[in-house]
Amino acid sequence: MPRVCLFALLLFAAPLMAGQPGKIPTGAAIDHRVEDLLSRTGAKGLAIAVIDRGKVTYVKAYGSRNAKGDPLRSDTIMYGASLTKSVFAYTVMRLVDQHRMDLDTPIAAYLDKPLPAYDTEAIYPDKYGPYKDLAGDDRWKKITPRMVLTHSTGFLNFYWLEPDQKLRIHFEPGSRYSYSGEGMILLQFAIENGRKSQGLGVDVGDLVRENVFEPLGMKRSSLMWRDDFAGNLADGWNDKGQPQPHDERSKVRAAGSMDTTIDDLSKFAAALVSGKGLSRASRAEMVKPQLHIGTRTQFPTVQPNLPANQQRKDLSAGLGLVVFDGPQGHGFFKGGHDGQTGNTLVCIEAYERCVLILANDVRAEAGFADLVHFILGDTGVPYGWEYGDHAGKSG
Repeated sequence: MPRVCLFALLLFAAPLMAGQPGKIPTGAAIDHRVEDLLSRTGAKGLAIAVIDRGKVTYVKAYGSRNAKGDPLRSDTIMYGASLTKSVFAYTVMRLVDQHRMDLDTPIAAYLDKPLPAYDTEAIYPDKYGPYKDLAGDDRWKKITPRMVLTHSTGFLNFYWLEPDQKLRIHFEPGSRYSYSGEGMILLQFAIENGRKSQGLGVDVGDLVRENVFEPLGMKRSSLMWRDDFAGNLADGWNDKGQPQPHDERSKVRAAGSMDTTIDDLSKFAAALVSGKGLSRASRAEMVKPQLHIGTRTQFPTVQPNLPANQQRKDLSAGLGLVVFDGPQGHGFFKGGHDGQTGNTLVCIEAYERCVLILANDVRAEAGFADLVHFILGDTGVPYGWEYGDHAGKSG
C-alpha cells in the first residue's frame, strides 16, 4: 500500500482508535428506521428520544395513539411501566443527598414498629404488601434500601405470584439478583410510613413530583392518574394486535405507575446520564456495579445462576438500573413492559448518550435491539438477558 494511502487510512481511523463516538444518524435516517420497525413488527405506535453529550437532541412520535387512529405525539401521555423504578431510584438518591435516608441502614430502622405488625390494608387498601406474612422470618430486618434498588430482597416480583399469594423471602437478602417490584413497594412503604422525625412519612408521588418532575420541567408526568391527561392519551395494543385501554392508575406505585410523555421522560434521561440533580457520589452509586448478575435471563425470577464460565462477567445491578460494559465502555439500561407496552432506556456513559423508546404496542420490542444499534452503534446492551425470547410478546 502506498505510504500516503496508509497515512490517510490511519488518520481516518484515529478517532475510532481513540475511542471517539460514532456519528448519530440524522433525524430523517432515524425516521426511516422507525417506520421500517413499525412495518416489520406490525406495531401501531412508538416514540423515541436521543440524548447526546447529556442533551436531548431528537424527539419524535410515530403512528397512532388509539384505535381511532389519532396520531401519537411527543406530548401524548404514555405508560412508563417499569421505567418508574429508575425515577424512583433517582428520587431515593435525592433523599440520600438530603440526609433523610441511608442506603445501608435497614428499612426496619425507619419504622416505629416491626414490619409484620403493620395492617397494610387498613393503612391503604391494595397498595402495599401483606407484611404480616413475614412474621417468623426475621430476615426482613436485614433488608436495606440498597438491597431494594439492586433487586436482592429475596421477594418474587409480586407477592400475588406466590401459589398461596403469601409474601415470603426466597433467599438471604443482598446475596443475589432477582427482579422484584415487591421490593420497590416495601421501600415505598418505609418512605410513606416512616418516622417524620427522620424526614419520612411523605407520599412518594409528592416526593417524585417535588424532586424530579418539577425541577426537570416534566409537566405532564405523574405517578397517579390526572384528569387533564384524558385529552391526549395513548391506549395500547397487545401482541395479537388487539387495542387495550390505558389504565388510569388510582394509586402511587413505585414499581410502575408512572404516566409520562416522550418529551418529559427525555428530560429525565438527560439528567440521569449527565448527573444533573444528584451529588457526584450519589450519581456514581446509581451506575456502578453493585451486585453481579449471573442468571441466564431476567425472567423468571429466583432462577439459579449459570455456571461461572457461562455468566456474562460485566453484567451487574446498579441502583434502579442494570449496568454493563461493552465496546463503547460502561453503560446502563432499564426496560419497561406489560401486555401492551414496551419501553427501553439505553445509555453510554463515556459520551452521555442515550436512546429512550416508549412504545404503546408491545410488538415494537422485537425491533428495539436493531433500532438502538442503528442509533448508538454496538453498545453491548444485554437484550438477550432482558428479553430472552419474549421480546414483543404480551406474556
